[in-house]
Amino acid sequence: MGFTYKPLWKLLIDRGMKKKDLKEQIALHSTTIAKMGRDEFVAMEVLDKICNHLNCRIEDIIEHIPDEE
Repeated sequence: MGFTYKPLWKLLIDRGMKKKDLKEQIALHSTTIAKMGRDEFVAMEVLDKICNHLNCRIEDIIEHIPDEE
């Protein structure tokens, strides 16, 4: 599988935010938000920007999902 951004979506809910709020507050492109919604890879720079804005750690916004063998 790879990675999932489910922790980010939960964090946003816990803080009373929507994806649109995050997009507007840190000037993310809608394509980037869409990629994250599909658990696709985004640049580390984007993840850094999110962590800095939300004052959180990387493990608070992304989770590794091991491949099944």
